[in-house]
Amino acid sequence: MRVWVRVRVRRRAPPGPVRTIHPAADTALHPAADTAVHPATETALDRQGRFADDLGMTQTPTADGPRAFLILHGWQNHRPAAHWQHWLADRLTDLGHEVAYPQLPEPDDPDLERWLAELDALLGELAGRWITVVCHSLACLLWLHAVARDDVLSGPVDRVLLVAPPAPEVALDHPEIAEFAPPRPDPARLAAAASYTRVVGGDDDPYCPGGAAAVYAGPLGLDADVLPGQGHLDLDAGYGSWPSVFDWCLDATPGSYEKAPVHART
Repeated sequence: MRVWVRVRVRRRAPPGPVRTIHPAADTALHPAADTAVHPATETALDRQGRFADDLGMTQTPTADGPRAFLILHGWQNHRPAAHWQHWLADRLTDLGHEVAYPQLPEPDDPDLERWLAELDALLGELAGRWITVVCHSLACLLWLHAVARDDVLSGPVDRVLLVAPPAPEVALDHPEIAEFAPPRPDPARLAAAASYTRVVGGDDDPYCPGGAAAVYAGPLGLDADVLPGQGHLDLDAGYGSWPSVFDWCLDATPGSYEKAPVHART
């Protein structure tokens, strides 16, 4: 088993074991090949077949085919071991999945172009797999910038989870991240970038006073989960582990995960 960590620029060492490994067989997590498929699931799988063509795959991956997870952190985040994203990366890695959880360059004073270049490189390394992207906070705005541009995403990913995206005006109020204030992408471009995108936010997130559902999900036509009293869904809100996101990541059936809400940590 090859273990590696990919970081371009890092001023301090990561606080815990962040690993990226090749996937291992884990058929117990996925439905058997002869399991009956709901019509809604068939539609989603047909859509994924088109995505496989876009990725240049010779065969459409099955639910137990190669999968990978890209976990992207936010502003001033140095991947603390207690954060739910670190917990998620470790749990998925322990199951044998290929997981990339990089320290993005200069997290305290990030540069949009450098983060976009890192995102592009990471997606290139994971190409040919069903990729699930899990973004938190500023990484959500990074994804929206990538979607709006023609020079970052070389092909679509399977699905994206946007957790606690900051409001544009909040980004503009902070000079360090003002350039991350997102353009409003065309919903068609968003649909072309990922087979499925979901938004999760607290109803009292101080970094998105209008609510992620109203600011992002509604205008972009995305499903959203609004979690009462959960703040920015970070360590300050008690999110050291998050089983519901872990379960959502493991659910490989489109007709299932598109209907399954992400719940608050209990």
